[in-house]
Amino acid sequence: METVHTIQWMKALAQDALVNERSLGLVPTMGALHEGHFSLVRAAKRKCSPVVVSIFVNPKQFGPSEDLKKYPRTFEADREALAGLGVDILFAPTSEEMYPAGFNTSVSVKGLSDRWEGRVRPGHFDGVATVVLKLFEIVQPRIAFFGRKDAQQARIIRQMATDLNLNTEIDLCPIVREPDGLALSSRNVYLSPDDRRAAVAISQALAACQGSISGGERDLANLLATMRAKLESEPRLTVDYAEIVDADSFEPVRVIRGNCYALIAAKVGGTRLIDNACIESESDAVRVLL
Repeated sequence: METVHTIQWMKALAQDALVNERSLGLVPTMGALHEGHFSLVRAAKRKCSPVVVSIFVNPKQFGPSEDLKKYPRTFEADREALAGLGVDILFAPTSEEMYPAGFNTSVSVKGLSDRWEGRVRPGHFDGVATVVLKLFEIVQPRIAFFGRKDAQQARIIRQMATDLNLNTEIDLCPIVREPDGLALSSRNVYLSPDDRRAAVAISQALAACQGSISGGERDLANLLATMRAKLESEPRLTVDYAEIVDADSFEPVRVIRGNCYALIAAKVGGTRLIDNACIESESDAVRVLL
């Protein structure tokens, strides 16, 4: 595996892949890698060669009160794990490389960026869209792989790629969970043992929604009440939102029709976690993917 720290050299390697008609895949990450990231790498390896993984803790997506300085950084362990998975290139630029003196451009996807995570974390998605567009331009991937846990982020990136006529296809991969249901996240390392036990209520709320739908429930008020009751039963949780939204517009829905997401964001202690379930509806058949 080749480790690359400069944009110039990464662009040269990307150009070589294009000239040789190789289908380059990109897995963008901020490091602190876990099995969720590794599942994206495996998906990329099934479809692409070469596979590039980027590690860049992007300062532009952190708000002034957020955890940029304490965000977990495990670069050497990450590099060793990626080499073991057969990744071809690790792209790990510095902040100065990505945002040199005088950098003054921002990408904003209006509407989709203004609700849910965007409302709670103003400017977050502008920072995400800006760095992802830079990565797409530098690496020139045929396919970029993202996890469904960050469903709103993936929807915004897909909208950006469509609006700007980018050549990169967005591949959305399933959520990877712990045996007890907790969605994997780099921020899980912040959880105390008591907070870790409490955090399971988030996935349990989604599972309760899934069970209600499987049992024939279609009333949105009842489904939301089921989710919220489970969340409110855990006193260590502070819920930011628990909603069911259209998978395209991310607007709240009144009836389950087409594809939707059940979205949850909550704080456990000082750690903010997000999770979701995908609700797929066709005719009278509805299934929920956790």
